[in-house]
Amino acid sequence: MTDLTPPHLRSFEASVLTGDATPEDLETLRKRSSVYVYESPVRLWHWVNALAITVLAVTGYLIGKPLPSMQISEATHQFVMGYIRFAHFAAGMILTVGFFGRIYWAFMGNSHARQMFILPITNRRWWYEVFYELRWYMFLVPEPKKYVGHNPLAHAAMFFFMTLGITFMMLTGWALYAEGAGQGSLPDTFMGWLLGLIGNSQILHMLHRFGMWSMVIFVLIHVYAAIREDIMSRQSTVSTMLSGHRTFKDDRPD
Repeated sequence: MTDLTPPHLRSFEASVLTGDATPEDLETLRKRSSVYVYESPVRLWHWVNALAITVLAVTGYLIGKPLPSMQISEATHQFVMGYIRFAHFAAGMILTVGFFGRIYWAFMGNSHARQMFILPITNRRWWYEVFYELRWYMFLVPEPKKYVGHNPLAHAAMFFFMTLGITFMMLTGWALYAEGAGQGSLPDTFMGWLLGLIGNSQILHMLHRFGMWSMVIFVLIHVYAAIREDIMSRQSTVSTMLSGHRTFKDDRPD
């Protein structure tokens, strides 16, 4: 139906409804939509996990390359490495509890809560969109597609670096902790077998540190990609992990 309202009255109506919005602004608002994607437990886990990984990376690096603490004061007067190790162990325990909580929510939450744990590798459409997104990130296609959850390339990255990556870091980290806790301790009971399987704690340290650098590289790429997509894609990214709502910038279905 044609709107017969005079333009100056339409502008006045728009200002009343939405502050200083013009009729063109209102038309844009009609095109925008949002979907509630990430529930509060997922968002809470995301940010707690991000903080835990940051603490683990910084303290883990310092454990491998200790500070010259003897220049701070006499050894009997300071506890620098002790505090660093305590922060590392505490963050590791928080990471572990949070990851098991995240697995629990994969069963209790919506379908998007399970996406990180499953790759639809038998779905040909998924593979097509993985390579499409790869071309998009390489600036080889002019426009991205729209996705409610993770785009397929991000989906694969989350699976390998979060699901498998955190699992690897927990296993190797708890195995190293078991060595310090001693035989017969609870960590040794559950994870001492891995140290026995590897046969050398130095090799286990090397594997754990390799995993740390892999996680650091992933986090850097993840932050870059999230900010880039928030600016260049057709849906929100950063704000979605704050509000839980994926907001779309156009009403085209493709």
